[in-house]
Amino acid sequence: MTDLSRTVLLLNGPNLNLLGTRDPEQYGTTTLAEIEERVRVLGRELGVEVVCAQSNSEGTMVDHVHESRHRLGVVMNPGAYAHYSIALRDAIDAIEAPVVEVHISNVYAREAFRHTSVTAPVVAGYVAGCGITGYELGLRALLARDAERRA
Repeated sequence: MTDLSRTVLLLNGPNLNLLGTRDPEQYGTTTLAEIEERVRVLGRELGVEVVCAQSNSEGTMVDHVHESRHRLGVVMNPGAYAHYSIALRDAIDAIEAPVVEVHISNVYAREAFRHTSVTAPVVAGYVAGCGITGYELGLRALLARDAERRA
């Protein structure tokens, strides 16, 4: 049986299943499966299990966040839901597990509607504009936060 307190959920939102082919100038050519594998490998190196999920459905993402309340934390790219999903924001706020929000692109260098995030005020950390490396930075930030809490 897996010790949930040593697992991290890597959660990706809408349209991120299309990474590798969707707007490669903005998001690159790396697929979501390749990102997930990179983060799993890093997790093993750092002593945690990384469990991956992706959904285009807001409700399913909320369910994944709820199910993560006993995990070490969540690294999440909410995609467009970051800009308007109060349900996802409330789910993040309702759990004790910390969430680090990740965006591949620099959302503040894009369309004005992307400059507002309803989820950012309730997450433990925020990484944007670092490409797919942002996922690894998000995991490292989550684990550093856990180490500081334990010290």
